[in-house]
Amino acid sequence: MSSTDLARKRLPKPKLGEALPARIAVFRALNIGDLMCSIPALRALRSAFPEASVTLIGLPWAHTFIERFSCYIDHLIEFPGFPGLPEQKIQIEKIPAFLNTMQENKFDLALQMHGSGGISNPLVMLFNAQMNAGFCLPGQYVPDPDRFLAYPLDEPEILRHLRLMEFLGIPSQGTALEFPLHADDWEKFHNLQNEIDLKSCDYAVLHPGSRSPVRRWPAEWFAAVGDGLVERGLSVVVTGTAEEREIAQAVVSKMSSPAVNLAGRTDLGSLGALLSASRLLVSNDTGVSHIAAALELPSVVLFTASDPERWAPLNRDLHRVVAWATAAIPQVVLDEIDILLHHENIPADTLLTRSVEQNA
Repeated sequence: MSSTDLARKRLPKPKLGEALPARIAVFRALNIGDLMCSIPALRALRSAFPEASVTLIGLPWAHTFIERFSCYIDHLIEFPGFPGLPEQKIQIEKIPAFLNTMQENKFDLALQMHGSGGISNPLVMLFNAQMNAGFCLPGQYVPDPDRFLAYPLDEPEILRHLRLMEFLGIPSQGTALEFPLHADDWEKFHNLQNEIDLKSCDYAVLHPGSRSPVRRWPAEWFAAVGDGLVERGLSVVVTGTAEEREIAQAVVSKMSSPAVNLAGRTDLGSLGALLSASRLLVSNDTGVSHIAAALELPSVVLFTASDPERWAPLNRDLHRVVAWATAAIPQVVLDEIDILLHHENIPADTLLTRSVEQNA
């Protein structure tokens, strides 16, 4: 039986028609955390259509994402922005050429996975795909009632996109996140590790940045947590993007104990390796928390402005949540850290084994 026949057999309710789509566009022009949460849906999509060419319509940075997830995504078309979508600055002059490219691709299926659809559904219709599917809101424009699911407002982001897949007749392949690490990721990490004399599983990671300032826990509170980690026998590494160096340095400067500022010194892959070899992560609700979930790294995630029911990792034993953390104090976070450090199901030697296995 061919892979196409097997795929057709896996679709009990083929809302997408008898002929399997060969060219699929996925519109999700968002950042790393959003794309990480869509991995289970993309995995289900690939399992259902193993021979299809899948193109992500995404932000320019996502080239590095599809290189890491080439098993699920084949191509990237850079999205130039659009009025009403806040994720990037609009390049109005590029929109006509972008739409022309989309129409020239003659996609069999365009999947709108960029929010509830108020703005994105009319935009996706301009792609001129043979079929369109995705999310919609009651009372707003619905391109195709048979293929557009009412946006589930109260579901975790991971489950929301799996629900869309299942609505279209595409079976789930599990809720687990993924973040594959490659040899060059480990090489870059080991170079850093040797430079700063860092031993695997002897350190914790603090990530005090976030794209949105309202989602950032105060630097002095991160510093207090860092000092508490040192008291518990761990070194502290502070991470962030190049734009977050000052935020990271503010944490380091407010600590009583020494810490290492690696903000701006890691790329996505070496950050993943750094996390994988660490003991635990403390971060704001931002993309790194989803990488930690994919790597099964224990974490404490701080929610100050976003909804933990939507964005928190699904495993609440391995990933502790401090909700509405504007009123939290460092001791609350340290109490959650103590739970993780003494959790009978995640001893330190298990974490070291995980690190060694991923380094192999």
